[in-house]
Amino acid sequence: MEFWRELLVLFAGLWAGTINTIVGSGSLVTFPVLVALGFAPVNSIISNAMGLVAGGFSGAWGYRQEARTVPKTMLKLVPASLVGGILGAFLLLHLPETVFGYVAPVLIAIAILLVIFQPRLARWVRERQSGDPLRPTHVDEQKLSPLVYILVFLIGVYGGYFTAAQGILLMAVLGIFFHGSLQQSNAIKVILSLVVNLVAAVSYLLFAFDRINWLIVLLIAGGSLVGGFIGARVGRKLSPLLLRSFIVVLGLVALVTMIGKLVA
Repeated sequence: MEFWRELLVLFAGLWAGTINTIVGSGSLVTFPVLVALGFAPVNSIISNAMGLVAGGFSGAWGYRQEARTVPKTMLKLVPASLVGGILGAFLLLHLPETVFGYVAPVLIAIAILLVIFQPRLARWVRERQSGDPLRPTHVDEQKLSPLVYILVFLIGVYGGYFTAAQGILLMAVLGIFFHGSLQQSNAIKVILSLVVNLVAAVSYLLFAFDRINWLIVLLIAGGSLVGGFIGARVGRKLSPLLLRSFIVVLGLVALVTMIGKLVA
């Protein structure tokens, strides 16, 4: 791989790690870059998911204080994400690659729409939470609806299969059903996304070792590791409009590229 291509993948990993910690949808940065550079879509998803695990760990470390306030809630939801991630990775590895070629553009389009409407979603979540507050000491004692477990499981399946924008989906579910603060919800989101990416990465190591591009994994891992720390510490100061605009543009690039391959 040429130096400029390596540098581009490294920067994409840095940006993805940053925004994954803040809002999610980091794969809409790295995946379009990999596809545009000519890598096979499924191989790109596999290598990308493995690389972003490092950013998940640094993001989780950055949100460790918020995570400590909701240990019971996370322990309840982690199994749903774990099983969903395993199933999603299984589908990615066992369904024909042509299926991914048709499904991926639809998933990318959904992810782009989620990114575009994320501000409205966030406002609605804040309004709902302010109307039904719980004292911080009681947040982790609340009983979760069975629907929460089903939705977190389905998001895990989606994340294990495609990864992009699972964080935004998780924030939407938590905003509706979990009555903690946004920062507590974000901490849970970071942990659950990490669980999905981690179990998917282990599945790829065991059953798709020959499809892993280790140079891409290392570049994205290095970039996302630093990005995770940036997102947890100073990422909130970045312009949300700039972040979303960048994600949407790259998502559209991936969408056009994959549709072009289907048509060709």
